[in-house]
Amino acid sequence: MDGKWQIGSLLGIPLYLDPSWFLILGLVTLVNAEDINGQGLAGDWLWLGWIAGLIMALLLFISVLLHELGHSLIARSQGITVNSITLFLFGGVAAIERESTTPAGAFWVAIAGPLVSFSLSALFYSLIYGLSSVHLFPSMTGNWHKIPQLLTYMMVDLARINLVLGIFNLIPGLPLDGGQVLKAIVWKLKGDRLTGVRWAAASGKLVGLFGICLGLFFILLTGSLSGLWLVFVGWFVRRNADNYERITELQQSLLNILASQVMTREFRVVNARLSLAQFAQEYILRESYDPMVYFAASEGRYRGLIQIRDLQTIERSAWEKITLWEIAHPLTEISSVEEKTPLVRVIEQLEAISDRYLTVLSPAGAVAGIIDRGDVVKAIAEYHQLPIPESEIKRVKTEGTYPNYLQLPAIAKSLEDQK
Repeated sequence: MDGKWQIGSLLGIPLYLDPSWFLILGLVTLVNAEDINGQGLAGDWLWLGWIAGLIMALLLFISVLLHELGHSLIARSQGITVNSITLFLFGGVAAIERESTTPAGAFWVAIAGPLVSFSLSALFYSLIYGLSSVHLFPSMTGNWHKIPQLLTYMMVDLARINLVLGIFNLIPGLPLDGGQVLKAIVWKLKGDRLTGVRWAAASGKLVGLFGICLGLFFILLTGSLSGLWLVFVGWFVRRNADNYERITELQQSLLNILASQVMTREFRVVNARLSLAQFAQEYILRESYDPMVYFAASEGRYRGLIQIRDLQTIERSAWEKITLWEIAHPLTEISSVEEKTPLVRVIEQLEAISDRYLTVLSPAGAVAGIIDRGDVVKAIAEYHQLPIPESEIKRVKTEGTYPNYLQLPAIAKSLEDQK
């Protein structure tokens, strides 16, 4: 799974570690150990400081894991599949199959993570109170006497970190939980999910920019690199907010673009009274380029679609007697869409059929055009001014597969799930 390592599962949800997690685990352990030993909380046992630092780092990531589990369990309660939870450099992420179908559902999925963090903070503060009321190792001296202080330090730090984690995630900007909360609120007020995403993405871009500027300011002010982490976090937030915005714009275009704007006239209309032998001789054998799409017509009416593969099932000796009319598939029985069909439905129907194209019908029931995946990619490239070369569009037409960077079926499905 993209270089990630599965370490098990929790309540049926696969758990993964990104390689970057080991880097941050080492850094957090280093910082904690130096702080503990620097304050003399481990006495002369420097090794104890390192063990405590590692335990604190692991407990921090367990806290992040529980934060993501909060999102996941609320999502599952709404019938949403949770594919995995992954821990990585900037924390954790729950891979949820789809979004909630209502703003209220989206709100509770988003707020669940910070609520778990606040609960953990309260739990650790309670443990601090418990430690202060219990005298551990009363008769011990030396390094053993430092243990209660060390445990208190660990609980205070973890309580504080979970509190900060909860507050930080409530900052109203995507991809943070607060951005998801903002999206749900705007969705509820405006009645449109995509509008909510736009507002939250714009807020996330501002938050990310503020974090970058603040980090750079600290670096210039102090002359140290202590603000570099804030710059990285700001960059991460802004980059993901940009991604949300681009996907939202793409989703909106799938709703705005109609089949009539995408279709082409790359098909031939042939006489339905031609015999199969005449058709093969006059058209198929003369085509020196990519196979065309053929529709049979007579007396000014379309009789149906001609599937070239049907000829292969008929004995050659019968080709002189059988006409195209007899093998034509009526327009009412083939895969088709209307001219006013939004592109999102076109994409979904293309995924549901084995043919590489759809027929577009006019209001009168005549053939207006055809659409294949290459036409879809070309329309999106023109709409968003994307630099997709003509050679790539031709490849999509020939192979019938979208580019890896343009996961249109998944994006279209996510739109349909919100209805």
